[in-house]
Amino acid sequence: MFYWFYKFLDINILQDISVRAGFAFFIGFLFTMYFMPKFIKWAKKRKASQPIYEFAPDTHRIKVGTPTMGGVVFIAGTLIATILTAKLNNPYVVGALIAIGAFCAIGIKDDIAKITANKNDSGLTPRAKMLLQIVASFAVVGVLLYANHSTALYIPFYKLPIFDMGLYAIVFWIFVMVATTNAVNLTDGLDGLATVPSIIAFFSLSVIVYITGHLVFSGYLLMPHIALVGELSVVGAAFIGSLIAFLWFNSHPAQVFMGDSGSLAIGGFMGYLAIVGKSEVLLIAIGLIFVIEAFSVILQVGSYKYRQKRVFLMAPIHHHFEKKGWHENKIIIRFWIIAFMANLLAILSLKIR
Repeated sequence: MFYWFYKFLDINILQDISVRAGFAFFIGFLFTMYFMPKFIKWAKKRKASQPIYEFAPDTHRIKVGTPTMGGVVFIAGTLIATILTAKLNNPYVVGALIAIGAFCAIGIKDDIAKITANKNDSGLTPRAKMLLQIVASFAVVGVLLYANHSTALYIPFYKLPIFDMGLYAIVFWIFVMVATTNAVNLTDGLDGLATVPSIIAFFSLSVIVYITGHLVFSGYLLMPHIALVGELSVVGAAFIGSLIAFLWFNSHPAQVFMGDSGSLAIGGFMGYLAIVGKSEVLLIAIGLIFVIEAFSVILQVGSYKYRQKRVFLMAPIHHHFEKKGWHENKIIIRFWIIAFMANLLAILSLKIR
């Protein structure tokens, strides 16, 4: 719609990415704020509630009956806001829509299976879930190859590429997207725990892709310049607006959970933004909470398998702190603080030469 306005009506202000990002933010926000209560009411009537993991801490029993799949609403808000405000002839925007839509579809399939069986572990098998994520990632990588996206690898604090990955970039990019997707999915275990770090991460990554796509800013900061990727900041703004509205209902005590339909889409798009912004390594800091959560599971499983000993009382690590007696709100807010500080350092690293 906005493309038609500035293309044929010559409204020049809508050529500005930051202006359209602002519109995208509020469209995503207002859409989610309006439709989420309706979805919650519908989900309660259909008993589409989140099955509680049988080994979860006892405090989770009060969450029984809370509707899930709220991700469907904020993903719809993001997609609609993007379609209305972004340049859809941009290959990077097309890649973003595929990433968000494909990973959301995988999550919907998993959520429906859990709801139908009323068991937390009755969704897609780990192997099937991983395979579908790889297929979705490969489709997104195909768009990047079509756009002739740079295969150079960059690291923080060093302004030159350390080497060109060539065709190995395909494997690396798929790994980044799948790893990020599963890390966000593991983090989504407490009210708002995954939501705020995702908002912060999307803000940081949107700033990075905006700079990367801007000839002057990227030159000043000695960052790689990649034409057209700045348009993804519009998509990032749409996602942030939708997530902030979702947080209104997901904050403790949650009225709705995002489900895999939300967490997988968040992770897929987060990994995609890191790839197009040449921030794959910096994503470790930007998504530090997700990295910590995923690493805690890997450490716990590995330790128990090879040593028959647990490192944590329960994994992911947020459950460990619950077992130690921390109140849910304390865990959530402290994790938010860590996410904010890590992203602040990540943004500051852009200036350090």
